[in-house]
Amino acid sequence: MSRYHTLKISAIDRLTDAAIKITFEVPGNLKETFLFKAGQYLSLKTNIDGNEIRRDYSICSSVNSGDLSIAVKAVKDGTFSNYANQKLSVGSAIEVMPPQGRFIFEHHPDKTRTIAAFAAGSGITPILSIGKTLLEEEPFSNFILVYGNKSAKDTMFLNELIKLKDTYGNRFHLHQIYSQEREPDCLFGRIEKSTVNLIVKNKYQGVNIEGFYLCGPEAMINTVKDVLVENGVRNQQIKFELFTASTPIDNVTQAASSEETTIKVIVDEEETEFVMQKSQTILEAALKKDIDAPYSCQGGICSSCVGRITEGSATMKQNNILTDSEVAEGLVLTCQACPTSDYIVVDYDDV
Repeated sequence: MSRYHTLKISAIDRLTDAAIKITFEVPGNLKETFLFKAGQYLSLKTNIDGNEIRRDYSICSSVNSGDLSIAVKAVKDGTFSNYANQKLSVGSAIEVMPPQGRFIFEHHPDKTRTIAAFAAGSGITPILSIGKTLLEEEPFSNFILVYGNKSAKDTMFLNELIKLKDTYGNRFHLHQIYSQEREPDCLFGRIEKSTVNLIVKNKYQGVNIEGFYLCGPEAMINTVKDVLVENGVRNQQIKFELFTASTPIDNVTQAASSEETTIKVIVDEEETEFVMQKSQTILEAALKKDIDAPYSCQGGICSSCVGRITEGSATMKQNNILTDSEVAEGLVLTCQACPTSDYIVVDYDDV
């Protein structure tokens, strides 16, 4: 199982009044450890006011740029995001876990294809990595980006996107949407059904778009995905990553909530067996026993806490990450999984 490494910040660039790009210095002995695929994210760990804080941020650099950069947008009551925007500086050290995530774009230099992406707000971060990687590594491929924001001043990476347009010309198709101001050559409103139809039925009618990458709030992703399917796009062509998710639905029955189960947790080849309530999530119970189980968001959005059930069964309250085949193989998001059997074994190493 991957562990955190201490990395120093080599650069901080202001993107908007509320967002920064952080670039890490990766020492030579960790270069291979921090190799990443476009679309992946980093889990960060730091101590703020005596509390350990873990957060995930998508990588925004292209795979062969030599940079390891993320973007952090300050949000209301965001402990780490506000700390990063106000307190971090060049030379600051942060604990960083090697790249993770299933929202991946695999580049192939010999391919000729068109890839499209829909992003809103800070959802641009992994999409930017995907777009830059395709444009740099696939010289015959095209990239379509539909990017929604409140206004130009709130738009992360606006200058970089303009430079990409200047550099790649007709290979990079940028469609910006603003909900609070009107700008020349930009759409007004939000990414909704009409926006998706405009792209697939009008702007790029007849273009064979091989894959779609979606990143942003859950409502936007659901809308775009549904309209794409209505237009004949297969589910296998659509990949998405949530930056915010709805409240989990509790699928565990009330009868089960008062029962106990015996659980064995395997982390870093160490086994710990104890009794827990079936109303608890596996991660919650493990952390209460001071087991060093991996986790970050604890909201079912990232995949840091994935474990494999090798014996017994569990039900997830919410799953926006794992595929049906991965679930069938026993993988669960332990922050969302509650045991449904009287004995269960969860292996964090076997993922």
